[in-house]
Amino acid sequence: MAERGTGPDFIESLARGLDVIRAFDAQHAELTMSELAELTGLARPTVRRILLTLEELGYVRSGRGGFSLTARVLELGLAHVSSSGLWDVARPHMERLVSRTGESSSAAQLEGSDIVYVARVAVPKIIALRVDIGTRFPAASTSLGKVLMSRLEPAEVERVLAHPSRSGVVARHVPSLPALLEELAAVRERGWCLTDEQLAAGVRSVAAPLHAADGSVLAAMNVTVHAAETSVEVLLEEHLPRLLEATAAIDADLSLLGRVPMAGPR
Repeated sequence: MAERGTGPDFIESLARGLDVIRAFDAQHAELTMSELAELTGLARPTVRRILLTLEELGYVRSGRGGFSLTARVLELGLAHVSSSGLWDVARPHMERLVSRTGESSSAAQLEGSDIVYVARVAVPKIIALRVDIGTRFPAASTSLGKVLMSRLEPAEVERVLAHPSRSGVVARHVPSLPALLEELAAVRERGWCLTDEQLAAGVRSVAAPLHAADGSVLAAMNVTVHAAETSVEVLLEEHLPRLLEATAAIDADLSLLGRVPMAGPR
């Protein structure tokens, strides 16, 4: 392990926790305890305690292959989102999409039963949904969330929804589990999702997936409009084709670069 501070104010346990977080990167999106111990130079019991703490706090998730970071890590340093791989690749395409549609576009990942916004290009509106990087909304009531959950098996969807939302938002409409599963199957089949005032009155959006270099779903991207300004027909006939062009272009760039800035949602 690299030499570091030894002053009276230096907190070694915090430094070790950051060592574990920093061990995850494009080449190590998912790591076991043993792999993390080797990469960080920390004892395995120490790594275990750190991982369980980070998992309890929502910064890592455990899976069959080990542990991976969650989108909540973005909350630790929102100022650095602009330098993340996803933002670097998506930004020019999102800006072009916003220029063509005149509407805001965002990208989000799934964390528990919420979506967490990880990229956004906004258009100033008199009436607009307040969204910033790190904003959460209940996944089941959003087009972004339904796109992300459509890649999950029914049992996994049920497990995800068992987590209480941390968004603080009460959705206007929350579908029943059977209705949601039926809709997710349709979303998976057609490759996009439309929601019409389900999250909040006046909020209408359409979303499509973004794929990592290995083909897994990395995030979802949308176009959001106000129902009083844009009809469902315009959203589907004009904005959806442009959204799909943008997501396809981002997918192509991610595939070409072969980089995945963060483990995709599970």
